[in-house]
Amino acid sequence: MFAPRRAVTEMGGHTVFNFIQAVEEQFDEAATSLALEPALAHKIKVCNSSYTVKFGVRLRGTLHTFEGYRAVHSDHIEPVKGGIRYAPDVDREEVEALATLMSLKCALVDIPFGGSKGGLKIDNAQWSVAEREQITRRFAAELIRRNLLSPSQNVPAPDVGTGPLEMAWMADQYRRTHAADINAPGCVTGKPLTHGGIEGRTEATGLGVHFAVQAFLQSEEARELGFPASVAGMTIAVQGFGNVGSHLARFASRDGARIVAVSDRDGCIANPDGLDIAALTSHMKATGGLSGFNGGSFNADRDAVLATPCDILVPAAHEGVITADNVEHVEARLVVEAANGPVTPEAERRLEERGIPIIPDIFANSGGVVVSYFEWAKNLSRMSFGRLERRREQILFNTLLGEMESQSSCKLTPSFRERVNEGPTERQLVESGLEDTIATTFERITSLRRQSPDKLSMRKACYMLAIQSIAEHYKTMGL
Repeated sequence: MFAPRRAVTEMGGHTVFNFIQAVEEQFDEAATSLALEPALAHKIKVCNSSYTVKFGVRLRGTLHTFEGYRAVHSDHIEPVKGGIRYAPDVDREEVEALATLMSLKCALVDIPFGGSKGGLKIDNAQWSVAEREQITRRFAAELIRRNLLSPSQNVPAPDVGTGPLEMAWMADQYRRTHAADINAPGCVTGKPLTHGGIEGRTEATGLGVHFAVQAFLQSEEARELGFPASVAGMTIAVQGFGNVGSHLARFASRDGARIVAVSDRDGCIANPDGLDIAALTSHMKATGGLSGFNGGSFNADRDAVLATPCDILVPAAHEGVITADNVEHVEARLVVEAANGPVTPEAERRLEERGIPIIPDIFANSGGVVVSYFEWAKNLSRMSFGRLERRREQILFNTLLGEMESQSSCKLTPSFRERVNEGPTERQLVESGLEDTIATTFERITSLRRQSPDKLSMRKACYMLAIQSIAEHYKTMGL
């Protein structure tokens, strides 16, 4: 009834990746296994609405026109949620594909949001901070007018090319427009702490990837494949050293992994003995690139990282980087999709044939939206996490420790007492909630794969769980 689109086409002997078609192809495969009514499956798959705006901003004595997008994939639960990316090549189809993944991601990790995504065609390097503020506020005004930026209907967040500063500008623009809305701080997430942000949001996606890898390594499947139970001693290559890739590298190296290669816009840096991630991060902040870092060998070919011999390959930049054209060069034992859609469907099939598992994007990089949910809930309650219970827990544990010492000859060390008695901070509660969400979601994925008579890939299991959840919502709505 509804003809599927294909994710790749042939052009000049090479495959050309189409992101939205790849997502739809993966969706169709999962929906078919669920035996959903075709019309219901189609309703869940298609993007509900997609808004394009072209607005003008007078800068440097002339009027510049910018093009922006905001897509709402599914509003079966409101508000809908999804980041806004700034990039010169972003387009409507890319935004719609990302909005689809957001719906599936939120459903998979069981948080009460539908899926949305936004984008603005802009090269940040061409504009000063003050000019970007003007552009961002103007874009936000367009979204606010159409309820595409609202704490109750559509809640943006940072993405590629945006961060806490852009979110602060958008939040302030909403507050100016809706001065009487007590929930105004919840109109966006990923804000600075001074504007209602939450501890741990900046590194949440990278930490979530780390937790996803940990969950996999502790699974029966990992043991059968000969993986160790933790990342300690494993080698990792990271493609993309932005917010997600750099934080993932930091957490993995902290836990004993060796980051043997990293790539970014200007090339790839490698060291088989392991890169000093703290030093590399400082170098990136100071120079804006990897070139010139003396802790490894530099290669101007940034795609060289994909062929690095390693235990874990983490594409953390953008979609369509591992394709049918280069997949045979991948020498990793595990691929972890920290970016959205970095492995094309054909490349995934070939990796599966080689016995290389993939931890898919809608699970691996869900940490950002999970902690965004925590931030949104904090904004609506107007109460920081831990404020009500921290002192009570300190008193309780102090009493318990004192009783333990009085009833035994055991004398607790001051450092142990301090650790137990400190009470949970907001960051600790956020990280605990994130780890629990990732762990419980992985258990559900594993359970479905174990119960299925067919051999399910991790991606297909994730899609099936997410689609089933959304389908149940639509059914209870009478659709």
